[in-house]
Amino acid sequence: MTGLRSTRWMHANAVVLRETGVLLRGDSAAGKSALSLELIAEARGKGEFASLVGDDRIALENRSGKLIARPHSAIKGSIEVRGTGIISLAFERSVVIRGVVDLSAEQRIGGVRQTEVKWEAEEICGLRVPMLVLERRDWLRRIKIGLFLQHLEAR
Repeated sequence: MTGLRSTRWMHANAVVLRETGVLLRGDSAAGKSALSLELIAEARGKGEFASLVGDDRIALENRSGKLIARPHSAIKGSIEVRGTGIISLAFERSVVIRGVVDLSAEQRIGGVRQTEVKWEAEEICGLRVPMLVLERRDWLRRIKIGLFLQHLEAR
């Protein structure tokens, strides 16, 4: 479906990395804010554009077949740094979301830890969005997210 204009709120973070909008989704304390800051700092360190869109509460809307994310008006330009508090950060007012990184709880099947990268898709606001499923504390997550960005940018 395209053209729907209803807003859906999601417990997530949204960032822009290079020209790609990405949602970081996970439970409370999954590390969304810390990962957002790490990804932004890493991209900027390479001379690439990177910015926060929103922390914790993201409005999502299908506008003419594109998934648009924007921050909650009460907390735009703010991000929580655990152990430090809320800090102000430059932000973008909206972004087209091209992918979702889902920071799931640790995946175990039959007591065995699963280490493969899971590429999936999810329907959000009537649109199929590519999704990367990661374990909560995956030490290679930034590398996997970098590969996911390359995949999104090549589409």
